[in-house]
Amino acid sequence: QVRLVESGGGSVQAGGSLTLSCVGFGTTECLGWFRQVRGLKREQVASIRTATGNTRYADSVKGRFTISRDSATGALLLQMNSLRYDDSATYYCAAARYARRCESTPISPNDWGQGTQVTVSS
Repeated sequence: QVRLVESGGGSVQAGGSLTLSCVGFGTTECLGWFRQVRGLKREQVASIRTATGNTRYADSVKGRFTISRDSATGALLLQMNSLRYDDSATYYCAAARYARRCESTPISPNDWGQGTQVTVSS
C-alpha cells in the first residue's frame, strides 16, 4: 500500500525559504505538490514527470519554487524561496501511477500525502 509522507513544513518569515520532502511513493508517472487553504480549492503548485524530469509550475510560484527529486534517496522535493504570506497553506504531495493522469494540469493523482503546514508571517 502506498503511503506518502511529507516533511519539512513549518513557520518562516516572509522572504525566507523552506524545503519540503515527500517519500513513500512507488512506481509513478508523475509527482506533484499541491496546496490548500482552508475553505478554498486545492491547487497544484508544481509537478514533475518521473521519466523525463519535465516540470510545470503554477504562475504564482514560478521563479521562486523548484520541484525536483533527490538523486540519492529519490525523495520528491519542493524548494521554496522568497516565501510570501499568501504561500501559507497545507502542502500535499501527490503521485500518479498512469501516464494519462499526468497529461493535464492539474495532474490527477492516485495517491496523496497527509499534508504539511507552511506558515509565512509578514
